[in-house]
Amino acid sequence: MAQSYVMIGGEGPLSYAKNSSYQGGVVDVAKPIIEEAIKQKLDINELCSNGLMNNFWIADFGCSTGHNSFLAMQMITRAIGENFQSIRSVSQIPDFYVFFNDQVTNDFNTLFRSLPPERHYRAIGLPGDYHRCLLPKASLHFAYSSWALHWLSQVPKAVEDPNSPAWNKGRVHYSGARQEVVDAYSSQYAKDMGAFLEARAQELVSGGLMALVFPGAIPTSVENPNTSYSDVPSETALIGSCLMDMAKKGRVSQAKIDSFNFPIYFTFPEELKAVIERTGSYNIERIETLDNPGKHTLTNANARASFYRAAFEGLLIDHFGCEIIDELFDRYAHKLEASPAVLHPDNDKSVMIFVLLKRI
Repeated sequence: MAQSYVMIGGEGPLSYAKNSSYQGGVVDVAKPIIEEAIKQKLDINELCSNGLMNNFWIADFGCSTGHNSFLAMQMITRAIGENFQSIRSVSQIPDFYVFFNDQVTNDFNTLFRSLPPERHYRAIGLPGDYHRCLLPKASLHFAYSSWALHWLSQVPKAVEDPNSPAWNKGRVHYSGARQEVVDAYSSQYAKDMGAFLEARAQELVSGGLMALVFPGAIPTSVENPNTSYSDVPSETALIGSCLMDMAKKGRVSQAKIDSFNFPIYFTFPEELKAVIERTGSYNIERIETLDNPGKHTLTNANARASFYRAAFEGLLIDHFGCEIIDELFDRYAHKLEASPAVLHPDNDKSVMIFVLLKRI
């Protein structure tokens, strides 16, 4: 399944490159937070304690075709360089190497064709699943990921099993589903996020930093902060309703819908904190929610539909075939026209989670 997770490549009108302004808005909002974190938390003397540092390794996990990643890498390398210059005992800035990671089927050709000519780092492709180790042990100094860690490695098996209490018949996501479905997704997320953190713990040097930004959710119950999901983004449920409408017209089979679920999960800060603490490899330097920083970048229903199509088309084609995709997203855009998120962006309750970790 992971092979279908890649975004639409190239630079055409439906590509991720042309439909990721929301993610770019997230980078803009996170920029001052990450710059401050590098200035305050990246201990250059600690990193240089074993001698002069000639090379500084950075990795972006889940970079897609790179357009938003380039903005982040420019900001990160500049901030780290300024941090080196501020330390009098360090006579020179190291050479920066940036590893751009995504699935092996990601469009790395577009990424490397689009690299900024004026950059202060050497770029290296790093294809592979980020739930496992991809770099040598204790080699990475700064890890980064934006808009990637809400993807699961797979749909929870119980959700697709007709004999399981968590079978999600008639739905394509856990939004609005029974608690058994929610619990299955939560359990899969804890497993996958734990694997990601364990892999990075192997790769990061002691004192290395990791900055993560990804869509999450906020609890509506103080008493049960990890079990209240009413604010989970519902766009996936709206796609499900479009599929159900098409099933009624015979355009797609009900069985196909019953066997499909989106492999994405929107965690809560407290839930994430618990997963991080279980690894025992990091200090949590900062964790907070950003109030939907890209909400004004999707100005109409068609733009919002194209945004989700760029992310989900490969996954949907893999399961339903390519014949229904245009109709599905036409219906989706039509339904979005009446969506509060489109009509009144300021009322959109979705959030982004920012977390800064330091390798112990």
